[in-house]
Amino acid sequence: MGRKKITEITAELLSEFLESEGYELYSSEFLKEGKDWFLRVYIDRSKGEGYIGTDDCEKVSRYLSERLDEEDPIEQNYYLEVSSPGMDRPLLRHEHYTRYAGSEVEISLYKGKDGTKNIQGVLGELTGDTIKVTDYDNKEWVLELSEIAKAKLAATF
Repeated sequence: MGRKKITEITAELLSEFLESEGYELYSSEFLKEGKDWFLRVYIDRSKGEGYIGTDDCEKVSRYLSERLDEEDPIEQNYYLEVSSPGMDRPLLRHEHYTRYAGSEVEISLYKGKDGTKNIQGVLGELTGDTIKVTDYDNKEWVLELSEIAKAKLAATF
């Protein structure tokens, strides 16, 4: 079974449970590292309100583990990991860019633009597949999502 299919199944298995417990699925991945397979599930509070703690991760992990044992959709042995996406969470979907508008971000581009591949600044609005970022020199960058290799929130203290 392909990686995408397993993450879709994971989302389906978790959907009602996460909603009833006040969580949401931030993202998930099923990948091989060395000789081992990992199903990583990142959860957040609904609408990003509040923090995810170890008790939250343990609760979701227990539920998902039981459901995966019942359904048995994964043929190979794997490790299940449930965690928060972290302070420097990646921005992966349109709703992440919308939710974190106004936040400080770090962006890496596939190809250089105006002499740089890395942009740090404040995330502006998302329009279609285009975002605006105002860097710390007050330069406004207009970027297509397809240009972005990696985008994440900047961990600020």
